[in-house]
Amino acid sequence: MDLWFTEKQTPSLAISCLVRSTLHRERTKYQDLAVLDTVEYGRMLVLDGIIMTTEKDEFFYHEMITHVPLHAHPRPEQVLVVGGGDGGTVREVLKHPTVSRVVLAEIDEGVINAARKYFPSLAQGLSDPRVEIEITDAILYVREHPGEFDVVIVDSTDPVGPGVGLFTKEFYQDVFKALKDGGLMVAQTESPLNNKELVQKINRTLQEVFPLVRLYMGPVPTYPGGLWSYTLGSKGPDPVAVPDERFLALETKYYTPDVHRAALALPPFVREWLG
Repeated sequence: MDLWFTEKQTPSLAISCLVRSTLHRERTKYQDLAVLDTVEYGRMLVLDGIIMTTEKDEFFYHEMITHVPLHAHPRPEQVLVVGGGDGGTVREVLKHPTVSRVVLAEIDEGVINAARKYFPSLAQGLSDPRVEIEITDAILYVREHPGEFDVVIVDSTDPVGPGVGLFTKEFYQDVFKALKDGGLMVAQTESPLNNKELVQKINRTLQEVFPLVRLYMGPVPTYPGGLWSYTLGSKGPDPVAVPDERFLALETKYYTPDVHRAALALPPFVREWLG
């Protein structure tokens, strides 16, 4: 008998994957956590029934949420990753040689423990001496560390459960204060196809906080619609205007300077409702 995992991505859309086995299942303090071995995507991390990442397609998301803001900043040294307990974003941040300190603020230690055991290719950077792991509510952590970071990356879950507070104006205002002069932030902001109203709302809210806001997009096959958005708020640097000489020769699977530029060139169907 075949066993399938199905995520109901919207009330009218689902994705199903054939499962070889359940490698791990627990109820953490905050959410239901499962690690599945799937035929199509390899190991898959699932939180409260929602796909967070998979071995096969994780690089799309982690490279795009990281390298666009870090190349936009002229010299990123202090970086805060909000959420991202699987370690993929931290791994990508550490590819930038100017970075001297990365703080991972993750509320659920269970995610980090599962990643270390079942996703070593993602979690490899968590043991780097430049990385500080804070098991804490990132909303409080950001509020308590003003003027400390060059880049803040909000690698959050969907706006449900423990992730709700990471999509509010109050949180973005605290992120603004946590950034140094010339700093910038980026947040994953859901699907432009299936979460249009949420993407619009986040964009409007960030425009009330930051002088410069840019939306960019990239594929993530296992996320709703297969196309994902990221919204960047900046105190100055513009990801559209990164000089050629600033792009690093990174070892990546998806991100390149050309992909960077293309991701920021929004198609008409997004421009017409973004305003």
